Amino acid sequence: MTAKISRKTKIGFGAGEFSSSIFFTITSFWLMNFLTDEVGLSAALAGTALLVGKIWDALIDPFIGHFSDHTRSRWGRRRPYILFFAVPFGIAFVLMFRNPGIEAQTGKFIWTMLTYIFFCTVYSFTNIPYNALLPEISPDYNERTNISGYKQAFAVIGTLLGAGAAMPIMALFASRTAGFIGMSAIFGFLAALSLLFTFFSVREPQVRERPKGENILGSLKDVFSNKPYLLLLASWFTNSAAVAVMQAMLVYYYKYIFQNEGAVTLAMIALLVVTIATIPFWVWFSKKVGKRNAYIIGMTLTLLAVGLFAFTADRLGQNGALLYMVLAGFGFSSHYVLPWSLAPDTIEYGYFRTGVRREGIYYSVWTFVIALGGAFAGFLVGQCLDLFGYVPNAIQSASSILGIRLLIGPLPALLILLGNLALAFYPLNQKRYEEIQAQIQKRDANSS
Repeated sequence: MTAKISRKTKIGFGAGEFSSSIFFTITSFWLMNFLTDEVGLSAALAGTALLVGKIWDALIDPFIGHFSDHTRSRWGRRRPYILFFAVPFGIAFVLMFRNPGIEAQTGKFIWTMLTYIFFCTVYSFTNIPYNALLPEISPDYNERTNISGYKQAFAVIGTLLGAGAAMPIMALFASRTAGFIGMSAIFGFLAALSLLFTFFSVREPQVRERPKGENILGSLKDVFSNKPYLLLLASWFTNSAAVAVMQAMLVYYYKYIFQNEGAVTLAMIALLVVTIATIPFWVWFSKKVGKRNAYIIGMTLTLLAVGLFAFTADRLGQNGALLYMVLAGFGFSSHYVLPWSLAPDTIEYGYFRTGVRREGIYYSVWTFVIALGGAFAGFLVGQCLDLFGYVPNAIQSASSILGIRLLIGPLPALLILLGNLALAFYPLNQKRYEEIQAQIQKRDANSS
């Protein structure tokens, strides 16, 4: 099947992913450290506040997806949300990284929880409709991988900028507190701008029919009876959590084991330059061995890299440790491309089963799961750091150092292994997908 779309549309769609990548990069690399070392919130309370925010997210995401599926406007179903929530998303960035100056732990906890809830809310109102555009842009199996390549290229650009420029931007300000505000304001502005660029660059197909007689529970029931989607979702959750743990702990590793927090920027850049450079490889490789197999191979490379990094990086020195960043980046690149290409295939399978298009509700669950993976990672990191006796801005005990090593290596490796096990049972390949597409076209033609 051939369903090519213009490069302009691919770039315009891909640009919107910049906002999501900034969100995850800054929160993954810096939010926990900001809350513990700058705000002074205990690691356990910080992790709990982030988890509460994601519980709220769990409640609202299905509603957002449902509303998006049922929206009809001259701009389409998805684009109005991207337009109206772009600026609030930028504002939420600044609020999240503002030190409230509250002394009591309870007050700090409440502030963190409320600002993070607001942050997650406006993010979901932009990200769920944005991702729901992908299945509508093209039905072609390989073209979706190509579009995902553009999407994730912008994701890695945003991630690279967030990881590489955050500390230098903060250094321009008189204090670390002012630096966090300045950094978040700059990135919040760029995130909002990227969403607006997508709104003005992409035209979505007009869908006049509304899903018949649906409610949210009915939609969710169909989503959670879609076996290929659930297997992919399980892998998506564990791999996203693994990546979030690894990213959160990288700052702690360089600050307390290498005793050189500033060097973490170079490590992040090495990781992400390789990630973006190897995206075309995974697009090509997935066509040779299949999307599922390519994703398993890529994440296995990441598993090996983080496992070795945890216990041998400091022996090799900071320059030698960059080799692990290169290996991790090569494998990590598959996580940027292939899940986003696999997800529309499972959603199309859902349409084949039910005859109802539910992209919004599917991506509400998808968006929630990646966010839940990040929050789950934050909760684990916070609880484990406390358990191993972590003390902010101090020389760490042997127990605390061991905790940092376990969190950056074995824990992500275990999560990746679980994700690969789920993918081993994933049933959709290109042949099966094209058979499904042919049956859908035949059914839709008969219906017309």
